[in-house]
Amino acid sequence: MYYIPDTLRMQVMSSDTSRRRVLLGIGTVATVGLAGCGGEGGESSPTGTVDSTETDGGMAPETETETDTDDGEMSEMAMVRVSHMSPDAPNVDVYVDGTAVLEDVAFGTTSSYLELAAGDHDVEITAAGDRSTSVFDDTITVEADTAYTVAAAGEISDGADEAFAPEILVDDTSSPGGDTARLRLVHLSPDAPAVDVTAAGGDVVLFDGVDYTESGSTELDANDYTVEVRGDTESNDGDVVADFDVSLNGGTGYTAFAAGYLTPDDEPSDTGFDLFVTQDSG
Repeated sequence: MYYIPDTLRMQVMSSDTSRRRVLLGIGTVATVGLAGCGGEGGESSPTGTVDSTETDGGMAPETETETDTDDGEMSEMAMVRVSHMSPDAPNVDVYVDGTAVLEDVAFGTTSSYLELAAGDHDVEITAAGDRSTSVFDDTITVEADTAYTVAAAGEISDGADEAFAPEILVDDTSSPGGDTARLRLVHLSPDAPAVDVTAAGGDVVLFDGVDYTESGSTELDANDYTVEVRGDTESNDGDVVADFDVSLNGGTGYTAFAAGYLTPDDEPSDTGFDLFVTQDSG
């Protein structure tokens, strides 16, 4: 059983030598019914940077969420979304308590938020369209009035260095303030070493010495940034192995997943390193 604490668990990023535009997945809210799909995985991850205008959707779940049960009583709810960040895994389906809630979720995609009653739930992740090929099946416990991301991470290939396992994150959906943005980085690139993450040509250090499955969160002025991923050094001035243009809105929180392979030619799939940004609040 996976128990999810109240405190934030996080993670960060890594590499490829050319600058790429960030992919944005705006998290919206959907309700998990007792039958049928709560939504398809690809709908919440349009391509493009977050600009300085107001974005549609992406609103964080409000606290003290309740819903009517069949017997008329109120049930406290949690919000859960799924991110597919396993570079050698196929598209996946996600089942909650035996019901398919997400279908054909592609690598790099973060789903909408799904509403779940607080408590224990069986979560199963399978190859898309093939229920017999299950890569994860376990119970997770979610608490009321809390938002979570279940990130499919690691590798499914035999002999992989980093075994497939979900990383369960507690999302901070509060507003950081009018002219401030909050950025959480999650390092889920299985072949990338520890990295430093900087901006402004290295003048601003965002994260220091972050390894696979490690993470951090920082607040910074809303603006356009070139985020640089560097080899980890004590002085944070290592070689830039990748950089990404990111536009951050004020009063908005984001999670940036660094995923894919730094050297795909040497790995089980040719899924190159990239940065996938989803909106947590705003």
